Amino acid sequence: QVQLVESGGGLVQPGGSLRLSCAASGTIFSPDAMGWHRQTPGNQRELVATITSRGSTNYRDSVKGRFTISRDNAKNTVYLQMNSLKPEDTAVYYCYVVSRALYWGQGTQVTVSS
Repeated sequence: QVQLVESGGGLVQPGGSLRLSCAASGTIFSPDAMGWHRQTPGNQRELVATITSRGSTNYRDSVKGRFTISRDNAKNTVYLQMNSLKPEDTAVYYCYVVSRALYWGQGTQVTVSS
């Protein structure tokens, strides 16, 4: 079994920053892609950022220049540094890991509001 434990969500004012973390534990084999999606009520889950095992990254256009994804392979952990946050970034953020199968975290709420 593989478990993903997320942390770092919360309430922040517009222009502020948050750092999300997602640690994978259990029987996990050299994760391939890792990343983050987000979802708002009534909408589909959307890709935010991904990072491959070689460190190649990809971002949705609306977060480019503001969000940075990184990973620590020794800890099987993926991070999302979010700067210059906007109210439209408010969502539940889900991490995922691809390691012979696709695994999802439980989600962490990010609220950007004054």
